[in-house]
Amino acid sequence: MSLIHKFIQDNEYYVIDVNSGSVHMVDELVYDLLDENKLREEQELIEVFKGKYKEEEIKEALQDVKELISEGMLYSLDLYESIAMNDNSPSYIKALCLNIIHDCNLKCKYCFAEEGEYKGKRKMMSVEVGKKAIDFVIKKSGPRRNIEVDLFGGEPIMAFENIKEIVDYAREQEKLFNKNIRFTMTTNATLLNDEIMEYIDKNMGNIVLSIDGRKDVNDSVRIRYDGSGTYDSIMPKIKKMVDKRDKSKQYYVRGTFTRNNMDFFEDVMALANENFDEISVEPVVLPEDHELSLREEDLPTIFLQYDKLYSEMLKRHKEGEEFKFYHFNIDLQGGPCVYKRISGCGAGHEYVAITPDGEIYPCHQFVGNKDFLLGNIYDETVDEKLSKEFRSAHIYNKPLCKECWARFYCSGGCQANNFNFNGDIHIPYEIGCKMQKKRIECAIALKSKIMEK
Repeated sequence: MSLIHKFIQDNEYYVIDVNSGSVHMVDELVYDLLDENKLREEQELIEVFKGKYKEEEIKEALQDVKELISEGMLYSLDLYESIAMNDNSPSYIKALCLNIIHDCNLKCKYCFAEEGEYKGKRKMMSVEVGKKAIDFVIKKSGPRRNIEVDLFGGEPIMAFENIKEIVDYAREQEKLFNKNIRFTMTTNATLLNDEIMEYIDKNMGNIVLSIDGRKDVNDSVRIRYDGSGTYDSIMPKIKKMVDKRDKSKQYYVRGTFTRNNMDFFEDVMALANENFDEISVEPVVLPEDHELSLREEDLPTIFLQYDKLYSEMLKRHKEGEEFKFYHFNIDLQGGPCVYKRISGCGAGHEYVAITPDGEIYPCHQFVGNKDFLLGNIYDETVDEKLSKEFRSAHIYNKPLCKECWARFYCSGGCQANNFNFNGDIHIPYEIGCKMQKKRIECAIALKSKIMEK
């Protein structure tokens, strides 16, 4: 099991203590002396590096290293495994993905949801089902006060009138039950108008606006049924929507990169140059035989894009023109709670997706796969055995994750991706893992440089 992790970013040396989360910027000497699983004996290190460093330099560096070890900041022990393996506390649902509609007005070439159909017929969620879903999550949230509800599709704005009634109902119920329900919407922005934008700004805690960066990239994949692109239509609407949001309200513009735009650094820059300051451009996840899928041989090109993004973001920070990149967001001073770092998103036990028919699945990416049907909101029961299987699929029950230095940052990866590529939620999606590790390194280096005094 890795106790530390070493990496080099932009010719600077970094060491992460895996269990404590401590990050150290070090010189080349200290970097060389440290092995991932243990610190070797002084005499052995002197012998190994005698041609590169003086003996007194090695001894002095080792003294500093041993002080960090004694302070629990290097080679620290894992204090969480026994807690995770023996956790019998009750589980409460705190977040819903409300698949408000299984339909879409676009035909994006990489859509995992089959243009919104989710392996079934096109259907809009009725107000009755939406209200019942709100009742369900309030009841299942137990003592938790804060509840997240993601309005998802397909394209949710196609169900705008139903959304308004469901949100109004949620506002009534949260007062009755002393809850705080925060809504998020993900939209392709095609149907935005002044009325809808005003409503979204007022009622959505977060708004995710889909656009894939450069016009030619976007219009090659985010297309209408007649094959035409969307960029010229949606960019002005997205800008107008973002302009409405004040600093207390979240948003981000979200793109996807595929094998056809592995120079996605340029897409991030295209969005940043439109003055968006909350940006996400994420790797597509598709079967390997899909023409747009990412493959092992693509990784060096992808990693180079992340390196370029690191350098550009550091430069813009120094110039006072920074923006946030979703996958580089990281907190070096605590970050998510230990439970979150061990368990991840909580799919299947703390977070579920509800379909227009009221069916319950572990998350939106499992919708339509009947092997993962958790229940139905009308009988208000959840398959406890399946839910417990998801709850126990944390990093300590994933052998590869348990040995990995990045385990407390990625929390075992996406359960749906793990299953779709390996047939088992306990086996991580390998290409996704490698990209995640690279992003984590860039994020840690960037935050460390920004925090330098």
